[in-house]
Amino acid sequence: MPPPISVIEGPYLADLLFQPQALADTLAGLTPLPSLAPEKFRRIVLTGMGGSLHTLHPLSLQLIGHGFTSLVAETSELVYSMSGLLGSGTLLVALSQSGRSAETVRLLEGCGRGVTTIGITNTAGSPLAERADVTVLTRAGPEASVSSKTVLAALLALAWLGDCLCGKDLARTARELAEAAPAAGSYLARWREHVASLCGELAGVRDVFLVGRGASLAAAGVGGLIIKESTHVHSEGMSSAAFRHGPFEMLSPEVFVLVLEGDPATAPLNRALVGDIRNAGGRAALAGPGAELDVFRLPEVPPAVRPILEMLPVEMISLALAALAGREAGRFERIAKVTTTE
Repeated sequence: MPPPISVIEGPYLADLLFQPQALADTLAGLTPLPSLAPEKFRRIVLTGMGGSLHTLHPLSLQLIGHGFTSLVAETSELVYSMSGLLGSGTLLVALSQSGRSAETVRLLEGCGRGVTTIGITNTAGSPLAERADVTVLTRAGPEASVSSKTVLAALLALAWLGDCLCGKDLARTARELAEAAPAAGSYLARWREHVASLCGELAGVRDVFLVGRGASLAAAGVGGLIIKESTHVHSEGMSSAAFRHGPFEMLSPEVFVLVLEGDPATAPLNRALVGDIRNAGGRAALAGPGAELDVFRLPEVPPAVRPILEMLPVEMISLALAALAGREAGRFERIAKVTTTE
C-alpha cells in the first residue's frame, strides 16, 4: 500500500482556514451606502483584473435583473480599448484587493469628469480606497499567497453592495449573509478529510475544468485561475454551455470537470452535463446540495451566499493537486502578490 499523501502546510492553507473569520469581520464592517440614485446613471461599469473580474459576475447579473444597464470589463481593456465608457453618466464599480495594482492606478488617473466611482478593496489607504467617491472595505486581513479569503470577502461585500444599489431590505441582507461564515467554518473543519478523498479522485488528472451557469461563473472563473496559480496544473473556468462547444472534445480519464450545480433553474442542465462527461470517458463531479461526494456537497443557502461557498471545493482541489505533485500549494515562484507592471 502506498504511503498516505500529505499536504505541505503553508501560508495559503492558513489563509483558507481563516476564511470564516474574514467573512464575519467583513460583514460586521459593512454599512449602508450614501444615496447614489443609481437610476440616474446611463450605465454601471464593473471592473477588475484576474480573479477580481470574475468575482464581479454575480453583482452584474443582479443589476441587470433589476433593470440597470450593467457590463463587466477588464480594467486594462477599460483603460486602453474601452475608455469611451469612462465619461459622464457612468457609475464605475472597481474591485481590487490591493487597491494599487498597475491597472487600477492607471484607471483612476484616466477617469473622465462625471464618473462616480465605488471602490471595493481589502486595503485601507490604497489609491483605490483614497480616490473612490465611495469605498467599501473588506476585512480579510493580510493575504500572504494566492487569493482566497479576499475573494470570499469580496463576494460578500459585493452582495451587500448590490442590495444597496437595488434598494433591498438591508436587515434581511445582513441576516442572509450571516449564514456564510458558519457554513464555511463547518465545511473547512473537515479540510483534511476533503483533501484525502480528493487525492483518490484526482490521481492522474492533467487538466481541470470548472464550469457553471449564472452566478456560479464567479467560482468557475476565479477557480480556474487559483488552481493554475497555486498548483501549476492546467485549469480553466467557463460556462457549462461553453464547455460543450469545443472543450468537450478533450475528454479523457486525465481530464476532470467540476460542474457547479448552481441555481435550481439551471441545475438540471448541469446535472445532465456530469453524466454526459462520464459517458464520454472523462471524470466529472457535481458541486452543490445534490453532490454525491461529501467534499462537493454544499448546504442549501440563500442565493447571495451560494457563490461564496462554491469557492470552497475549488480550494480543496488546489490542496489535493498540490499534495499529489509533492508541492506546497500557493507558493509563488515567478510572480508577486501585487502586479505592478501592466
